[in-house]
Amino acid sequence: MAWGGVSDELLPVILPVAAYWTTSGFYQVMLMRSGTKHRLFTSEEESARNLVSRRQVFVRVLQHQTMQMTLAAAVFMGAGGKGTTAASIAAEKVWPPLTASLLQMARQVAVAMLFIDAWQYSWHRLTHTSKFLYKHVHSFHHRMVVPYAYGAQYFHPVDAFVGEIVGGVLSTVVSGMPPRTAAVFFSVLTIKGVDDHCGLWFPNHPFHRFLCNNSAFHAFHHQHEGIKYNFSAYFFANWDKLLGTYMPYSVLERKGGGYELRAAKDN
Repeated sequence: MAWGGVSDELLPVILPVAAYWTTSGFYQVMLMRSGTKHRLFTSEEESARNLVSRRQVFVRVLQHQTMQMTLAAAVFMGAGGKGTTAASIAAEKVWPPLTASLLQMARQVAVAMLFIDAWQYSWHRLTHTSKFLYKHVHSFHHRMVVPYAYGAQYFHPVDAFVGEIVGGVLSTVVSGMPPRTAAVFFSVLTIKGVDDHCGLWFPNHPFHRFLCNNSAFHAFHHQHEGIKYNFSAYFFANWDKLLGTYMPYSVLERKGGGYELRAAKDN
C-alpha cells in the first residue's frame, strides 16, 4: 500500500527524520521568539559548558540518521509491508484484516512502548555504570552539558546503533507492528526525544505538565549532580523509581528570566 504516494515500507524510513528536523526547527523558532523566557539554561551557560560545537553536533546527527535510514530501509522493505516478524503473522490470525483496527494498533504501540522503555533504561544505565562504555561511547552524548533540540541524536555510532536503532527495531519485532504503525510510533518517539533535549520549559506543554519524564528530567540528567540518576528515556520514569536511580528535582524561575534546575536536596 501507499500513503501520499510513498509506500508503507518507506514511511518508517522517511517520517521519523522529517519529524526530527521539523520539531527541532519549531523549538529553534520558539527559542528565537521567546528569548530567555523558556530557557532552562542561559546562552552563556551553553557556550561555557558544552564541549562540542553546534556544527559538530549537526554533522554527527546527519551521520546517525544516514545509518538509521539505511537499516530501517533494509528491515521494512525486506519485510515487504507485512510487519517485521512472525508476531505480525500471528496477530493477523488473532485479529483478522477486517478487524485490524485502532484497538490492534493501540495494543502494538503499548507493547512497543513498554519494551523500548525497558531497553533504553537498561542500555543507558549500562553506559554509565561501565567505565569503558562511558569513556569510549556514551560520554560523546554528554559533551552537551546544556542540551538543545537538534542535539537529541548526537551519539557515538555504537550508542546510536545499540541504544536507538536496535532497540527501535526490536520494539517492532516484539509488538508485530506493520510499517505504517511503526512509522507513526517512531515519529512520536522522535518528537519526544527532541522535546526531551530542547533545553526549554513550557509549564503548560502536555509533555512537561503530565509526564514525569520530560525536558527538565533529562536536562537534569545531563548535569553533574544528576548524571548517575534519571536514566529513563521517552515516556516513563518507572524503572528509575523501582531500581533506586531516580533523583527528584525542582524547576525554579530564574532571576532575569527563564528557569533553572535544582536537586530536591538543595531546595
